Amino acid sequence: MPEPQQNPHFDDPGHSAVAATGAGGAANLAMAEGETLEKAPGPDGPGPAARPRSLWSDAWRDLRRNPVFIVSALVILFLVVISLWPSLIASGNPQSCDLAKAQEGSRPGHPFGFNGQGCDVYTRTVYGARASVTVGVCATLGVALFGSVLGGLAGFFGGAWDAVLSRLTDVFFGIPVVLGGLVLLSVITSSTVWPVVGFMVLLGWPQISRIARGSVITAKQNDYVQAARALGASSSRMLLRHIAPNAVAPVIVVATIALGTYISLEATLSFLGVGLKPPTVSWGIDISSASPYIRNAPHMLLWPAGALAITVLAFIMLGDAVRDALDPKLR
Repeated sequence: MPEPQQNPHFDDPGHSAVAATGAGGAANLAMAEGETLEKAPGPDGPGPAARPRSLWSDAWRDLRRNPVFIVSALVILFLVVISLWPSLIASGNPQSCDLAKAQEGSRPGHPFGFNGQGCDVYTRTVYGARASVTVGVCATLGVALFGSVLGGLAGFFGGAWDAVLSRLTDVFFGIPVVLGGLVLLSVITSSTVWPVVGFMVLLGWPQISRIARGSVITAKQNDYVQAARALGASSSRMLLRHIAPNAVAPVIVVATIALGTYISLEATLSFLGVGLKPPTVSWGIDISSASPYIRNAPHMLLWPAGALAITVLAFIMLGDAVRDALDPKLR
């Protein structure tokens, strides 16, 4: 008898397993397609088709496309540069004055004119940025660090520590800022920026503290924190590695907006005579000395006040842009 012909497909054991059932073939086909999709090149080259994105990467992408952020960041960068190196755009001495030129208008080499003592208004406006930016940046860093530590610890541990801190912040919230500055700074004769910075930190930390406390309380209820606690993570590790990176965004937003407020507060206190004092060059001091001559020589008041307004507006615009980028509700 002739031998039966064998089907060539049955010579391959792997193919026989696929041909044995339609479900098995469909399963193997799905696995092959899955491997192909997994190895497909993504937008940045070979590898996964999409990379995981974080809040910070999304925020940076949105900020780069926001014209408000770009304009405000350029203005702030310019202010920082002239604060560090004012001689780049002003070659004169802000303390050099000539009474014969008092209240004179602009002339070649002196585009902003002269003030009541005959000092160059342009040079003093440029050098005044150093004191204002220094006070704003140092006060913001001090408030953010001090308030974040106190508020974060109170929100994480709770209990008596939280109750004491809450009552303490209520006391500081009841102190008027300008009145407190008049009382505390009037007895200080130092002409440096540090008494003003210390006063702002003393009265500014409660706002940041409450925001940090609420953010930490919200973050510690998330599942990843509970998982870390179940795995035996220490309190310091949970606070520094898991809670702080996810609770710092509201603090950054409020601190960025508050920076412009502190610059304005420094000018207000200097205008009242209790903030920065001569020979320190400050926009608030120049505005105060120019206010009696606003009718006869308005240029003395216009330029330092305009520089102050632009600086405060730039920091507020930057804070608004950062807030919109870090707010997940706007996505």
